[in-house]
Amino acid sequence: MPLTDQIKNYARKVVEERPDEQALRKMVRVRKPVSVVFEDDGIVPNNPRMPFVVYRGAVDLKKRNGFDPGTVVDALFEQNGWGRSWRDTIYDFVHYHSQIHEAMGVARGSALIEFGGVKGRRIRLKAGDVAIVPAGTGHRLIESSRDFLVVGAYPPEGTYDECTDTRERVEAKKRIAKTARPKADPVYGRGGPSLALWSRRKS
Repeated sequence: MPLTDQIKNYARKVVEERPDEQALRKMVRVRKPVSVVFEDDGIVPNNPRMPFVVYRGAVDLKKRNGFDPGTVVDALFEQNGWGRSWRDTIYDFVHYHSQIHEAMGVARGSALIEFGGVKGRRIRLKAGDVAIVPAGTGHRLIESSRDFLVVGAYPPEGTYDECTDTRERVEAKKRIAKTARPKADPVYGRGGPSLALWSRRKS
């Protein structure tokens, strides 16, 4: 998301009441990751080293004790070192980031989202689900409920960019290959399953 969206969210975080670490721990459920490696489809490079990951129902928003659901997901990501956050919907055109990974946590509603480009998969996500989108992985919104709200965040390593032009592919693939693995999982921290999955893949 553009810097303006991140600034808006920062201003919101300054004034809102946020759950502490203990409260967040009670809302996190241990979930087995669902992972997919998307191949380069000739338009979207995707990521040959790091699989796309989904945790179904990782955040139990029924236990939020009055906290706004967007705040809960945002605070969880921040606790695990994923910042520069935003709260909104997802763009409805295919795009990817070539220099940074992205976490998306659904705070409200549900949506059908295409990951991996037009030859990838359409996956329905609902409140409490978290997707981890490695650099290079195409994504776009197909449809959503009216109340759909997603929180996006990024690890401290990497630079935000937005790639939509196929003419960028050659250079983008070089940048994707250089993008470092995060030091922490956005939901489970330094012992998170996504880190083990990403470590197993060879360059």
